[in-house]
Amino acid sequence: MNYKIRLDMFEGPLDLLLYLVKKDHLNIYDIPIAKVTRQYLEYIDLMKLLDLNIAGEFLVMAATLMQIKSKMLLPAEESVEEEQEDPRAELVKRLLEYEKFKQIAEQLREKELTQQDVFKRPKTESPAPDIKEDGKKEVYFEASIFDLISAFSRAVKDIPKEVFYEVIKDQFTVEQKVHEILHLLLVEQEVRLSALFSTVKSKMEIIVVFLAVLELAKMKEIIARQDAAFEEITISRNKENIIPYERRDQADPA
Repeated sequence: MNYKIRLDMFEGPLDLLLYLVKKDHLNIYDIPIAKVTRQYLEYIDLMKLLDLNIAGEFLVMAATLMQIKSKMLLPAEESVEEEQEDPRAELVKRLLEYEKFKQIAEQLREKELTQQDVFKRPKTESPAPDIKEDGKKEVYFEASIFDLISAFSRAVKDIPKEVFYEVIKDQFTVEQKVHEILHLLLVEQEVRLSALFSTVKSKMEIIVVFLAVLELAKMKEIIARQDAAFEEITISRNKENIIPYERRDQADPA
């Protein structure tokens, strides 16, 4: 599979660590470092298999986690009278600071959206908000790259790693799956990611479908959302980008 994808929305290693802590409802002040390190390395392996252009910072963090794990396995020095610092302390401090900055950034983003509602440009059509049948505005969480990778991991959990390296005849491409998903979303308002995976007929096709979803998310053609954090992911068309994409499609010569 000669396909490489670059994601502008890709989060960093601290985002992945926070994701793992929150996903399993762990105490950030008492992180089970062995468990988190194992899960972190599993995500790194998946990203490598998918050829997602892993930044060097991810590998540096992996080394840091393994170093912390090694220090915690060492017996405490009896000759040292002063209480030794927890090897996780610096990491916990970084995570707390990073989480605080993310919360501030989110608050600023919400204020920006509020200001957009107050100062409207004349003769500009805004995308219609998602409204439920009862007339209330729909509330959802936008799925992160790690939520998508988790869904992919569940879909391929029974597939041996050797399958990813099989040399097979190309029966489908990422571009083909991109068009198939877009056409499906013309019929269905939204589609569950698990339903997309359930329709595939081969192990390699799961990977191609997943890469197509990532490509569409990168192009901002779809929105991956969850009703609550870590729940089922559904995808739908990005209403702000429907017209531009359709014009490009129509401009494509037959």
